[in-house]
Formats: sequence, C-alpha cells, structure tokens
Amino acid sequence: MSISRRTFSTALSGSLIAMGLTQGTAVAKPATPTGEGARAAAADDPYTQAFLTQYGKIKAAGNGYFSPDGLPYHSAETLMVEAPDHGHETTSEAVSFWMWLEAAYGRVTGDWGPFNEAWAIAERTIIPQHADQSTADAYNPSSPATYAPEWPLPDNYPSALNSSVPVGSDPIATELASSYGTMDVYGMHWLMDLDNTYGYGNKPGTGGESGPGPGPSFINTYQRGAQESVWETIPQPTTDLFNYGGPNGFLDLFVHDASYAKQWKYTNAPDADARAVQAAYWAYRWASAQGKEGEIAASVAKAAKMGDYLRYAMFDKYFKRIGSCTDPNSCPAASGRDSQHYLLSWYYAWGGAAAGSGGGWAWRIGDGASHQGYQNPLAAWALSNVPALTPKSATARTDWARSLTRQLEFLQWLQSAEGAFAGGCTNSWDGKYGTPPAGTPTFYGMAYDWQPVYHDPPSNNWFGFQVWGMERVAAYYYVTGNATAKAVLSKWVAWASGKTTVGADGSYRFPSTLNWTGKPDTWNPTSPGNNAGLHVSVVDYSNDVGVGAAYVKTLTYYAAKSGDAAAGALAKALLDAMALNADDKGIAVPETRADYNRFDDEVFVPDGWSGEMPGGDTVEPGVTFIGMRSWYRDDPDWPKVQAYLDGGPAPTFTYHRFWAQAALALAFSIYAELLVEGDGGGDTEPPTVPAGLTVTATTNNSVSLSWSASTDNVAVTGYDVYRNGVLAGSATTRAFTDQGLAAATAYSYAVAARDAGGNTSALSTTVSATTKSGGGGTGSVKVQYKNTDSSAGDNQIRLGLQIVNTGSAPVDLSTVKVRYWFSSEAGASTFSTYCDYAALGSSNINHTVVTVSSPKTGADHYLEVGFTGGAGSLAAGASTGEVQLRLNKSDWSNFNEADDYSRATNTAYADAPRLAAYVGSALAWGVEP
Repeated sequence: MSISRRTFSTALSGSLIAMGLTQGTAVAKPATPTGEGARAAAADDPYTQAFLTQYGKIKAAGNGYFSPDGLPYHSAETLMVEAPDHGHETTSEAVSFWMWLEAAYGRVTGDWGPFNEAWAIAERTIIPQHADQSTADAYNPSSPATYAPEWPLPDNYPSALNSSVPVGSDPIATELASSYGTMDVYGMHWLMDLDNTYGYGNKPGTGGESGPGPGPSFINTYQRGAQESVWETIPQPTTDLFNYGGPNGFLDLFVHDASYAKQWKYTNAPDADARAVQAAYWAYRWASAQGKEGEIAASVAKAAKMGDYLRYAMFDKYFKRIGSCTDPNSCPAASGRDSQHYLLSWYYAWGGAAAGSGGGWAWRIGDGASHQGYQNPLAAWALSNVPALTPKSATARTDWARSLTRQLEFLQWLQSAEGAFAGGCTNSWDGKYGTPPAGTPTFYGMAYDWQPVYHDPPSNNWFGFQVWGMERVAAYYYVTGNATAKAVLSKWVAWASGKTTVGADGSYRFPSTLNWTGKPDTWNPTSPGNNAGLHVSVVDYSNDVGVGAAYVKTLTYYAAKSGDAAAGALAKALLDAMALNADDKGIAVPETRADYNRFDDEVFVPDGWSGEMPGGDTVEPGVTFIGMRSWYRDDPDWPKVQAYLDGGPAPTFTYHRFWAQAALALAFSIYAELLVEGDGGGDTEPPTVPAGLTVTATTNNSVSLSWSASTDNVAVTGYDVYRNGVLAGSATTRAFTDQGLAAATAYSYAVAARDAGGNTSALSTTVSATTKSGGGGTGSVKVQYKNTDSSAGDNQIRLGLQIVNTGSAPVDLSTVKVRYWFSSEAGASTFSTYCDYAALGSSNINHTVVTVSSPKTGADHYLEVGFTGGAGSLAAGASTGEVQLRLNKSDWSNFNEADDYSRATNTAYADAPRLAAYVGSALAWGVEP
C-alpha cells in the first residue's frame, strides 16, 4: 500500500501595504439577488451589498475561478506553488469554502439551488465514486493496513513495509457498511488536477488512468516524511496502473515491498470535510428560518453521511492503543475504542487493489497526529445535537459528542500564557511510534509536538492556523454560548487584537509568522495547568486578505455573542480596510515570493530509479522541481520567475485564491447578519419561553418529551433540551427523545427556545421522568424516515422506513411495530397497503391501516408496519435497511398530506420522532400525537 500526506503552508509577504485611501466600506454595484425570497436587506445594507458584489465576481465566468466541470480552482492564476503546486489544481478546502459560500448566498437571496449544486458536483468529482474505489468491499476491518514507518527526510525513502508490527482492528467499518449498504468510503480526496496539467487522467467515476486530455484528474503529492515541503514532492496518480513513472509506476519511490500491485489510494483532509458539515449546518439553520429546510434536506443528509466517515480522523494511524505508545512492536494493537483519540487528526486515507489487477484487497488508516488548527467544535456539536445532521451509524452521535468535549480540552491544553495556541500532539512520535524526549508533556498519553506533521516550514508558525481554528470556536460559542469556548476565545482575542493595527490611511497588519518556546503542562482534566512556561512571539506581520477574512469572522462571532464592542469595532475596521483593495476579480494584495528561488531545487530520487511523467519529463536522480514540471515554462507569468532565477529581484504576484475570496465574501455576509441586520446582532429580543413541557414516553434507556411552540419577533430556529441542568441535545421540532440513559433512574428536564440572532429564552418549567427498569439495552430502537413522494395532494402516500437498534443487545424484529399517523380526509374509509421493497425481503413485512379511536389533527389513522418471524433479529447497532411502503384509499381519492402528523419533507433518511416504534407493547421511540 502507499499513502499520502498533505500540507497547507503559505509563504506570505510580511510587508505593510499603505492604501492611501480614506477608511470606509468600499463596495461595487451589487449583483442582483435571484430566486424566491430575496432579502430586502440586500438593497440597503452596504455589507450585504459587498457580499453580493464579491459573490458576483467569484461566479463571473470571465474571472476564471471555476473549471469547465464546475469545480473551484485553488486560484484564478495558474503559476502558484504553496500547498498545491499549481494554481489550477483544487483542494477539498476550496470545495468546502464553496459550499459555505453558497449557503450564505441562500441566506441572503432565498435561492438554495447553488448550495445543492455544489454538493451534487462534489459527489460527481472530488468524493470518489464506487468505480474509483472498486475493490473497497475487500476491506478486512480486523486487518486494516500493513505498518510502514515514517522517516524524517525524503532521502530516507522508500520505507519498507513491516507486517510483523501489530496493527489494531477498525471498530467502525462494519457499522458504516450496515448503515449505508456499501464498503465505499464517503469523503473528499484532498487534491485534484482540474485541467489535467500533469496528464495522468485519473478522471472521477472511471477508476482509470486515461492520460493527457481534458477533464479533472485525482492526484497525490506529499508522501515522504515531515521535512518534505511542496518543493520536494513527486506528483503521482491516485490510481497507479503503471502507465507512467517506472516499472512499478511511482509506488517504489515511497514504499519498499517485495512486489507491487496496481492500486488506488485517496487521502482526506479532515478540516475540509468538517467545514463542509459546518456549511451544511448554517444552510440548515438559515433555510429553516425561511421555512425552506426541505429544499436542502438531501444535501444536509450528505453532510451527515460525510460526518459519519469523518470519524476515521479520530483513530490512531494503525489502530494502535492511544497513549504511551513508544515502540512499534510493543505498543499493542487496539480493539474496540482503545485506538480512538476523538480529535480531528491531520488526515485519514484509504486504498486498494486496482480493478482487474488480479487480487482483491483494501486498506484504511487514520492518523495519530492532531493539530490545533484542524479542530472544529461547531461541526462536532452539529453532528451530535442537530437531528438533521445526525449520522446514521449507531455510535456516531456519541463519538461526536465525546469529540466535542475532547477538542475543547485540547485547546485549553495548548493555549499559551499569551493566548495563542501551540501546535498539537501525536500518538506516534516521529511517525514510527518512537520515544519522545524526556519531560515531553502529554495529552491523554499523546506527546506534545509544537510542529505536528510537517516541519518545512513548521506547521504551527502560520497565523492562519490560529484564525482558521478560532473562527470555528467562535462560531460554536455564538451558537451555544459555551463557557469554555468563551474563556479560550476571550484570551485569544485579547492577544491577537494587541498585535493588530489598522491605520487611518487604510493600511492594516496582523501577525504572520509565530515563534514558540517552552511547553504546556501535562493535561489533567480535573485540574488543568496554566501553561506559564508556554510562550508565543510574533516574528513578522502580514496583510493577507484570506487570513484577514477568517480573523474578521472570528471577531464578529465573538462580538455578537459576548457584546464585546472593541472586538466588533476591530472586525469592522479590518473589513473596511481590506475592502479598499478591491479589483475586477475580487479583493487582493500583492505578495513578493522570495521562495520561488526553489523552482531550481533538486528533488530526491533514489539512485538507479528512472521514470517518465505523462508529458515526457524524466524523473531521475538530480531532477529539479521545474525539471518535472517543464510546462511551467509556458505559463505567461514564467518570465518573472525566470528573471528571479537569473539573479533579478523576487517576483511579485497578486493572487486570487478561491478560499480567500470566498472567505472575504463570507466575512461581509456574517458581519451583516450578526452586527448590522435586524435578525442578527441587532436582534436582542429572545423567543418566548416554551410552555407545556410534557413527558410523552419512557423506556429503560430513553425519555421522550414534547412542548408547545415558542414565538419570536423574527423566527424560532430550534430548541435546546437540558437534562439535570446540562445540555442533552437540540431539536428543530417540538419533540425530543433523550437516549442512552440509565435504567430505573430519575431525570429532570427543561427546554429553552433560540432564534436566528442567537438569542435564547429562559428555561421552561422542569418536568421529571424515571426510566423503566431492566432490559440491559434490549428493546432500544429508533425509526428513520424519508419522503418518497414529492406531492402532498395525490392519491397515494409513499414513504421509506428503516429501524436501527440503538441498544446493546439484539432485538427480535417480530416484536417491533412502527406507526405512521396520517389524516384520511373525505373518501373511502378502507385502504390498500403495499411493500414495494424491503432489504429484509418484502414477504417479511406486515402492513395495515388502523383507525385511531380518538382522532387528532393530522392523525385519524395510522399505518402500522411489523415484521414476520422470518425477519429474524436485529443486532445491536444494526439497521433493517430500507423498507419502501405506500398506501391508497379503496376509491383512489386524493389525500391532503400537508398536515399529516408523521409526514416530513426530507428525501434522505433522518431520525423521525413523529413515527413511533414499539417493542412488545412498550413505546421505544417517538412521540404519539
């Protein structure tokens, strides 16, 4: 097998640019909002105008931000080397920013088509399809991968595989396969060559290597240790069929093996997938406020699925035990969750044998190295608290809830005395489970590393990772008001603000390169240290607009929730100053690229190895970065670089990175929403207190609740449910089931409503409930539902169901029944019911319509669904798979489903609290009408 590593680093100018302009909000003529529900605010708010102007520039075909296949380029310019080594590659980072940009467009205009299209294109391209991972079903979770140590320098490679080193078992593969009916992995590969500049032709959906020609191509780069910078990489195809490179393709440059097989391999950037989930959360929140959540339900369900697989980033690379893992042979292979650190690590990866290569095998790995800049508590919170984003797998919600707590602890552990956050930790010192230096602090047994993952340049010296991480913490704080998030933010904002200046002439600067000394205290969750010996200093400063945009978002979220006027004023000052740098393509400042002298750097190739790139460039010992990329010499900007290589001054470029331009648009939109518009920071009126909180059902491990709707001057967007004074979860409807409780135990509950402006009502009156005794987890199920009929007024009701065992023991399906309540309206009072498909076999499904003895609005009948003895039992954590059902009146008259109690508009499976499940005679899930 062969794996990838990715690096995000930038070489940014530290110079201060004096604009010579008076400070203010510089905006162009706004783009015209389109779609139903365009906001009036777009016409009179300058920051919303600025968002629409920036959005229009990004989407304008002539500005060159998108490939012919609809994916965003890393930058509009082609000559660019930083993390990607060409401007017309793309990253999953760029795609995640695109999703967020389209979510903001939906908030402003009410048009959710572009958001859905972004997800649809991602599924066709950067998320590998089944053809691209064709042998994934050969994966064996008990033997996930063969160990290969990492080495500090590229010239230590290839690294020999060592099957004698024990590796652990993968505890989530089986439940993922059960939940989604496939062994394919659903996550974005981090890097694509959108113009197929290299010519490998790894086109999405083909699983092949078609060579030069139009269309996007998957590629890989980083694979040779922590010191490998972009200037030392050897690009290679993701599906290596030995058409290029040497006799073994490119595989033998990275891994030493007795023999080599043609294969495919992909690498996921967890922070990008988490940002995609974050974008889906905002889309859901904003669309719900517009009453349009149904329009994006399918896309939100895709984000939930992505979050399910994103859990691979929570595991050690080879599924070894977490903590005190200081020797590859003696560090034990883990079983169960002993390999799970619950942080977002630097990557996860998966691969397997190429189709038709004569063997079926596949592998998966996580990563034991975690960086502070990759954590995303908002995504973790959404995946564990928002029903529409709750993944299908039985343990996913619990995993993300625990990850949320662990991420916040991680940031507390890494916060320096000044307020900035140090690098991170690793479960595998030097990438080969080595022994850290004596006195190295630990976090749950993992060693502190001030520069986790890569060292050229040191991974935590870039201020951008501070603001990327902090904007997520600030967003989480804005949504939840979490006290820990506020504490770390307050200290960080004070430090960063003190290092930031904005001049009257429109000039501005903030930190660029950081320096670290000392180390944190070893983490003690019951008594955290104060890190008095861990310090940060600022080496130089920058005016980079992408970093500045993330900084503005951080300040805006923080100011809107905390009321910190100084933070809000600094956000406005930075935003106004950056806006003065507008040009025809967006907002950008010049950068002097002294690092471009490395175009002539030699790239290590082992003695005796020789191969060829698709375009004809030879790869052999002594080859240089430009020598493998001779096509760069045809770039219109190349003469500037050549002049520098010939002894002239370092070239200056004005780059339009997609992620930075999208971040600027988002900064305008978020500032407008939270600190200008009436539905954001200007909205200080909380919703009314929820009334009528009632316990509707209890089981041995769950309590079901319902309450009356709150009202608000703008819109109620959700409800937070508190158990014994601690947040237990959130709901967008007026019902909630709290699961995973102890049997025969008393609990108290209260509910608070919240609105789109982040205001929260006072808590409702409390109610008490006691779970039933016994059961040991048996009989714990939930119902997931999707609407399979878009018409609410035709002559049939169509729906899909699946039952998930959320308990710890098997459930006899013949004891389970599910009820779907509906209203019959006028017409015949007899019904015909059908099971069109069931994963367990249609003959194993019982279905009938029952008349409700005491009819209620939207519920005078229910469809009852049960199982025959032939359906067998449902294992703990397993799903029945899909059951497709429909019914009609005997006279085929029309229904009016709009007010039906159990009907929802989601077209992808989601938890359904308005469908009830019974095990025996006991209500095990849902709320009856």
